[in-house]
Amino acid sequence: MSPTILTALNLHKAYGPIQAVRGVDLHIQRGEIFGLLGPNGAGKTTLLHMLTGLIPPDQGEILFNGHLFTPEAMSLKATIGLVPQELALYPTLSAWDNLIFFGRIYGLRGRTLRHRVEAVLDLVSLRDRARDPIQTYSGGMKRRINIAAGLLHQPDILFLDEPTVGVDPQSRNAIFEAVEALNREGLTILYTTHYMEEAQRLCHRVAIMDEGRIIALDTPRRLIQEMGEGFIRVGVPADQQQAFVQHITPLMGVHDVIRQDGHLLVRLQEPLRTLPAIFQIATTHRIPITTLQILEPDLETVFLQLTGKALRE
Repeated sequence: MSPTILTALNLHKAYGPIQAVRGVDLHIQRGEIFGLLGPNGAGKTTLLHMLTGLIPPDQGEILFNGHLFTPEAMSLKATIGLVPQELALYPTLSAWDNLIFFGRIYGLRGRTLRHRVEAVLDLVSLRDRARDPIQTYSGGMKRRINIAAGLLHQPDILFLDEPTVGVDPQSRNAIFEAVEALNREGLTILYTTHYMEEAQRLCHRVAIMDEGRIIALDTPRRLIQEMGEGFIRVGVPADQQQAFVQHITPLMGVHDVIRQDGHLLVRLQEPLRTLPAIFQIATTHRIPITTLQILEPDLETVFLQLTGKALRE
């Protein structure tokens, strides 16, 4: 097992009466891609801000490479790379000038700075656009430069907060490839995302967070094996959804029904065995089924089972 690079012990953070983070423990291993998942309002951003030293916890400790990490620990902060969800770029400057500016803030100078700028531009596949103003870039290209800025100083750990939100497929794939390449070189990455397929592709372990707590933590494969259950996504007319739910809820094998994007997600122990009874109920009560999709157990079904919420809520 790899040594632990970042440890969080019993972290708490409140904003007035709102308990944003409640007793979170984490151990992130050196060299892994660690995913942090949760619906909006789960406390992910607050936790990320504490782990990067932007805000202090109300209670608990953070250890980085075995040393106590506080907002005042500047030497430890210098070994962290943070790529926020909001773009931190100057739109009228070129990508090159943006990276030179941020590199100087990190203390880089001269040939070392130029070499690092060239290296990160190559990593995000944007060296050919380096002299163009950021305002001429697509949303995905801007996010790739945002990532490049967080890598200039060669951090020990990189925090990526929703790096693919609103990007085009080409840039999304370029970000995936960059993350995988960085990890192969040994970089530890904490990755927050709203997209289950990203977590399954990239992350060695994931933590699912809800209402300020970590409610599950393991490899995606183990979570799916141990907790993944079958779901069917059913479409019925909106004015008949309530009646449909009332009729199918008593069926043996139906665990829960979740409303999502105008459809009903039905959690079942054995979908194929229960489907005939569901069809019979729909026929008996003259409730038309407009769409039906069987969802195989995956990380998204695990998330739905644990939180009862869609990740994009």
